[in-house]
Amino acid sequence: MRVAVIGGSGHIGSFLLPRLVRAGHEVLNLSRGSSRPYTDDPAWAEVRPVRIDRPVEDAAGTFAAHVAELGPDAVVDLICFTPASAAALVEGLRGRTGQLLHCGSIWMHGPSTRVPLTEDDDRHPVGEYGVAKDAIARLLQEETASGGLATTSLHPGHISGPGWAPVTPLGNLDADVWERLASGREVLVPGLGTELLHHVHADDVAAAFELALAQPETAAGEVFHATAARALTVRGLLELAAGWFGQQAVLRHVDWPQFRAQTPAPFADQSWDHLWRSQYASPDKARRLLGYTPGEPDVAVREAVGWLRAHGTLQHLGPDTETRWLPER
Repeated sequence: MRVAVIGGSGHIGSFLLPRLVRAGHEVLNLSRGSSRPYTDDPAWAEVRPVRIDRPVEDAAGTFAAHVAELGPDAVVDLICFTPASAAALVEGLRGRTGQLLHCGSIWMHGPSTRVPLTEDDDRHPVGEYGVAKDAIARLLQEETASGGLATTSLHPGHISGPGWAPVTPLGNLDADVWERLASGREVLVPGLGTELLHHVHADDVAAAFELALAQPETAAGEVFHATAARALTVRGLLELAAGWFGQQAVLRHVDWPQFRAQTPAPFADQSWDHLWRSQYASPDKARRLLGYTPGEPDVAVREAVGWLRAHGTLQHLGPDTETRWLPER
């Protein structure tokens, strides 16, 4: 099967494309060609790169036709962020390909009112990103239900893995959180630390896409969470992460005004966006219908932090030479 992956050099694609090659597919990577994948895998030698600038071609109205002209049997869209872009792609692919898979986000749900969240729960997204991902998921379901293109949307949690900085236990990208945990220094925690974070390994998300591609009739018209087996509380991840460095977490709970006063504004905003939602999105539907078997969230985060440590990104720790520190996958 010829599979065209839009945005295949990113977090998910770095793991998905080698998987598809090994499964025997002809794989096309549609990207601007400005970045390398996060994994070094010999399977990349068999991936056909296709240089394409989606924002430019979306604006010109040529993107969907360009994708369709490649003759894919299935299309995986990893970088669609607006309903208009999704609608244009559906219109251009209808009748010209067999399957369209879209990468959404668990932020299609708003702040949790019950946990775990399921795909059938009423959704009340907030923020431009979450609202758009919810609208795209609904658009795709309606397309398939009306007899049009067979579509599936898969919705990851906080994607983690080697090669990039993961969301910290405070729900932000402040590397100082890891530095403080590693050195046994105090970490300010907004609230009680009982808020939920749902990290997932990028390879688990890739596995979910591969399973959906392999079972098109089962996946058609469905919405799936592509998340880890469980979620972690803020306090739980802080304590686990400190233990990775042989430390005990030194935590001071503060209210949000205090946290904002002592945290750079971009990081404080990121923390609020994650912790206010406090999401745990159940992977049970994907497990039941597709055979999805995700790993634990702390394993995903630890591997990402291990990569940062091994590459000297954590300033005060130096490169790690003990490969046993990294978990096996």
